[in-house]
Amino acid sequence: MNILAWIVLGLIAGAIAKAIYPGHQGGGIFGTILLGIIGAFVGGSLGVFFNTGTLTLTASTLSIPGIAIAVLGAIVAIFLWNALTSRSAL
Repeated sequence: MNILAWIVLGLIAGAIAKAIYPGHQGGGIFGTILLGIIGAFVGGSLGVFFNTGTLTLTASTLSIPGIAIAVLGAIVAIFLWNALTSRSAL
């Protein structure tokens, strides 16, 4: 049951993050789910870091605050992915 919750959280958080973030992000449904799951880990870890001051790999849960944290983490993940893969000449 836990894996199903991760897939649902990933789909919801990834879809919301892609809708909020400007520009076009490809990837399809599986990319959206993966983005949301990565966002849950990034957001959960950043939330624990800001609350306790220790960096721990943790994820948010399938709840309203958990989805909000996962969306914020997914937006950070999109930003980092675009920054790492941009082909602009500096």
